[in-house]
Amino acid sequence: MRGRVSGMTSLHVYLGYRDAGAAIDWLGRAFGFEATMRFPDERGGVAHAELRLGEAALMVFSDHDGYSRAPRRGDTSGQGVYLAVGDAGEVDALFERAVAEGAVPVWEPAGTEWGNHRFRVVDPEGFEWTFGTHRPGQPAEW
Repeated sequence: MRGRVSGMTSLHVYLGYRDAGAAIDWLGRAFGFEATMRFPDERGGVAHAELRLGEAALMVFSDHDGYSRAPRRGDTSGQGVYLAVGDAGEVDALFERAVAEGAVPVWEPAGTEWGNHRFRVVDPEGFEWTFGTHRPGQPAEW
């Protein structure tokens, strides 16, 4: 059947950082990501790295080409990473940790009308990170 995939499908994000090594360290300190794989590139950067936080995994590489970042308009650039965590206490603790590591707060931890307790911050290279209790893709009542 066209368009049908196995139940083994998973979604992962890749992000190009100008200083990928520093970003990997920062993501560890700010959010608790652990590097599970890291390969250098020929310019002293990172060709490919994989980071894990719980069941979430992402890939990071060195941006040697100077990719454009979408400008933020109001509280978002329209692009970002969202991670679902266990409860509101975890959301609150992650926010405090990220801000202590220099993340720029966009939304402080708060509840939404659809039942998500979440925050949003911007990392040192301009990527948006949102953590919340809502699990996208799960059936929900409005």
